[in-house]
Amino acid sequence: MHATLPLIQHYGFPSVRRARLETLQVNLGYRCNQSCLHCHVNAGPNRTEMMDRATVADVLAFIGVAGIKRLDLTGGAPELNPHFRELVARARELGAGVIDRCNLTVLEEPGQEGLAEFLAHQGVEITASLPCYLEDNVDRQRGKGVFGKSVRALQRLNALGYGRRDSALELNLVYNPQGPSLPPDQAGLEATYKQHLEERFGVSFNRLYTLANMPIQRFGSTLVSQGRFNAYMALLREAHRDENLEGVMCRTLVSVDWMGYVYDCDFNQMLGLPLVVEGRARTHLSDLIGRDLSGNPVAVRDHCYGCTAGQGSSCGGALDG
Repeated sequence: MHATLPLIQHYGFPSVRRARLETLQVNLGYRCNQSCLHCHVNAGPNRTEMMDRATVADVLAFIGVAGIKRLDLTGGAPELNPHFRELVARARELGAGVIDRCNLTVLEEPGQEGLAEFLAHQGVEITASLPCYLEDNVDRQRGKGVFGKSVRALQRLNALGYGRRDSALELNLVYNPQGPSLPPDQAGLEATYKQHLEERFGVSFNRLYTLANMPIQRFGSTLVSQGRFNAYMALLREAHRDENLEGVMCRTLVSVDWMGYVYDCDFNQMLGLPLVVEGRARTHLSDLIGRDLSGNPVAVRDHCYGCTAGQGSSCGGALDG
């Protein structure tokens, strides 16, 4: 796989400083039951990196001391971590809302019986990947049969109350472009998703988040192989909007890797660009207890244009809507 960090160290991106910490985003490991083309984590079934119980304890200690109100769980497929359910239940006891970044098909994996019911019982917000509402496009990007499994999972979640107007259980979907292009208007695409999924499959959901593909890891390497990396970087730079800088997720989020080390965002984590505290090469989450990161500079490189291009991208979708 091609390394992309040497190709994006142009340092043209504007400086960004942190605001008040609101969200702890924790990567529970890189193992996944899928191997998606656009995956910026390079996750897959053969990855072995998984957060252990001691590091999960560090996460819970930080939530309690820092008063974190939002725990955002990602991977890989975070549910494949053997400590996933314990972490969710304990975090909810500490008063934190929990987001599960779910690929939907994991609900049908062996050993995940009762997972959907557990998430509903804990009131977990589900943010689920569904890169298109058309079967052929999804299966081309994520593997044969993924669309059908995803629809069955959505129907199962709907039956538990997720995504329904009369329920507090929130179900959001995530769209990624099929290739090196910017996402379309989020509001318009959401309306199309809702109409198609409701009419064809009786599926409902709350919000659609549109995210630009990051030129790193598997997707970035594919662009390099195709000779399209520089053109995509140019597209992102040319579409940059300064007004999106105020809403980028790295200002209010800390990303934690499977070993407990911290980064300004999940993308920096994948590039090995740590959150810098007092000049340390890297900082563990346990070393952040009692620290106020407000005003701390964010480690930026030109891949950051992926978050500020066009309507912008964040963990909560477009920044301008």
